[in-house]
Amino acid sequence: MNTGHILILGGARSGKSLLGEKIATRLGENPAYIATAQNGDSEMGKRISEHQRRRGGQFTTYEEPIDLSGTLIRAAKTHDTILVDCLTLWLSNIGFTEDVEQNVAIETLKDTLQSLQNNQVVLISNEVGQGIVPDNVLARKFRDDAGRLHQELGQICTHVYMVIAGLPMVLKGNRPELD
Repeated sequence: MNTGHILILGGARSGKSLLGEKIATRLGENPAYIATAQNGDSEMGKRISEHQRRRGGQFTTYEEPIDLSGTLIRAAKTHDTILVDCLTLWLSNIGFTEDVEQNVAIETLKDTLQSLQNNQVVLISNEVGQGIVPDNVLARKFRDDAGRLHQELGQICTHVYMVIAGLPMVLKGNRPELD
């Protein structure tokens, strides 16, 4: 049952990735997992290992920090459901890559999602705009860019959830994949 694309937002350690994994395995017979994280230090390495252990062999994993749209298209050829974790890491990765124009990458992602009508894509992203205003230009720009990305994807996705304390709140759509 294709219920359309799903956007799951939440803070750090809110339970959004766990919810996304649960939804993707319920909806898909052959789910893929696109991991955008890069192992840059021991703390991130531990987070990546935790995610890998938790999902076990339920997903075919694609590790891609930059070319999200291309990886979505490749994964869609053999997988009915694709989980992307996470968009804010991807946004950060492309922000530090001189070869990629951020606005072009976002527009390409939106076009790719709209073209994948036979697949369900579950998008995980950190909601970073609910805290204090950052004290530097780079952090404020990132917060604003993430907020705009979320607004644009919220228009494309059929379902949008916000996860707080492990509890999903429906912002858009209904709950068939949660029941």
